[in-house]
Amino acid sequence: MKKISFLISILLAQIGFCQNYQSEFLNYCQTKDTLNQLKVLEEWKKSSPNDPELFTSYFNYHFSKSRKEVIALTTNQPNGESLTLKDSLNKTAGFLGSQIHYDQTELRKGLEKIDEGITSYPNRLDMRFGKIYALGQIADWNNFTSEIVKTIKYSSTNDNNWTWTNNEKKNGTEKDFLLDIQTYQLQLYNTGNDELLKNMREIANEVLKYYPNHIESLSNLSITYLLTKEYEKALEPLLKAEKLAPKDPIVLANIAQAYKLKGEKQKSIEYYEKTIEFGDKRTQEYAKQQIIELKK
Repeated sequence: MKKISFLISILLAQIGFCQNYQSEFLNYCQTKDTLNQLKVLEEWKKSSPNDPELFTSYFNYHFSKSRKEVIALTTNQPNGESLTLKDSLNKTAGFLGSQIHYDQTELRKGLEKIDEGITSYPNRLDMRFGKIYALGQIADWNNFTSEIVKTIKYSSTNDNNWTWTNNEKKNGTEKDFLLDIQTYQLQLYNTGNDELLKNMREIANEVLKYYPNHIESLSNLSITYLLTKEYEKALEPLLKAEKLAPKDPIVLANIAQAYKLKGEKQKSIEYYEKTIEFGDKRTQEYAKQQIIELKK
């Protein structure tokens, strides 16, 4: 009994040290003291090299360190705040604003650390989402997509029993997980880059492989075909979605739009009328306007 008590004391002490390292590291993050951040990480590694929070902390350290902000003169208006420069005729000559770039060496170190963490703790969803976030920030859309696909695939292995920071169980359902994936789909869509439609399609198809009745992914898949003018292919997932959710006004409106683009006016009107029946006031007004235009 004494031996067991002694062992528990050692384990509790180790947990306490790990938590102290984590707290100390976060304090130095707040003050942006990178020298002491690294010092804590190195001491932490000697004490508990397999602590999952060590991997996430190393990743945060290197990713944060890789981010560089510079002031640059550009001809195109940058994102965020900028100063507009005028010429002698009071015409816009350029813009002075901040630009973000990432040091590839530091970035690679951070990604290597989070990969180690994911390999050792595959149920840690925060590690996976952290990596996806970073890849989105640097606009590495192919690896961004690849990591999302890997995460979807693994969700079927662990049945969405994820953990989060400090290995705490993440409260959430399959629906919550898929809502997070939907957010990443929107991130790709909002780039406005048609080249990324194939990435959206890949993610949607991966979701549907494991969750075939996911309405949002069926809609996403259809949108990628609508935008490439493949209307017949766009209708296929939409009509499946309609069978699953016959009163969903978004699905009905998308079907109506697909038929409109396909040149089948009567079918389009039929679905806009269904949209009016089940949609909210704003959706109803939109559908009514579409019907008026189709009847001209």
